[in-house]
Amino acid sequence: MDGNGRWAQAKGRSRYYGHIRGARVARKIIEEVARLKIPHLTLFTFSTENWMRPKEEVHFLMTLLRHRLRRERNTLQNNNIKLHCVGDLSRLPLDLQTEIKDCIRETRQNTGLNLIFALNYGGRQEICQAVRHLCQRVKNGELEPADISEALVHSHLDSSFAPDPDLIIRTSGENRLSNFYLWQAAYSEIFISQRNWPEFSAKDLHQALHHFSQRERRFGRTSEQILQALP
Repeated sequence: MDGNGRWAQAKGRSRYYGHIRGARVARKIIEEVARLKIPHLTLFTFSTENWMRPKEEVHFLMTLLRHRLRRERNTLQNNNIKLHCVGDLSRLPLDLQTEIKDCIRETRQNTGLNLIFALNYGGRQEICQAVRHLCQRVKNGELEPADISEALVHSHLDSSFAPDPDLIIRTSGENRLSNFYLWQAAYSEIFISQRNWPEFSAKDLHQALHHFSQRERRFGRTSEQILQALP
């Protein structure tokens, strides 16, 4: 969800204003994804690298997230949305951690959209954590190095409860993953939107989904093999 600050500054407003508008857009997109009955949506909300931003902006983002979670609990319940989080939450302010845990607990029984917030998240950090866990299991004699497979690595990822993303949408015209879902994105389709996040709309979402629907997903196979496998 990139481009909040640049969008606001282009309009002569503060970066904070851009983040507020971005949060409102996030709500609309979440509701539209739930309406479309898409089972999983991950929002890259705050990266491990975002701590390098000015302290005042980081504090504002933490406060905004806490406020939005408190305010949107009814929205989650009314749309049958189940909240999850990936990333190291321990570095977040304690009151925000409490708000997140309460929201996760209250939506645990919901059966609709699985909404995943990536908070204090980094793809490299997630992989390193999985490697450390596997190394400890080898050290404890629970595993042999030869036992380590792609499936086993995946099972040790923080996000292992969710399938790999089919589609990754990147806003503001940036052409990079920025440390998002590096393991999981191996065969994701990527859609680059030139719009900054505060101007991203349901129409833009549908454009990205249409683009995805036109893609031939081969996963290493040939087009002929894909056709032969069709019923």
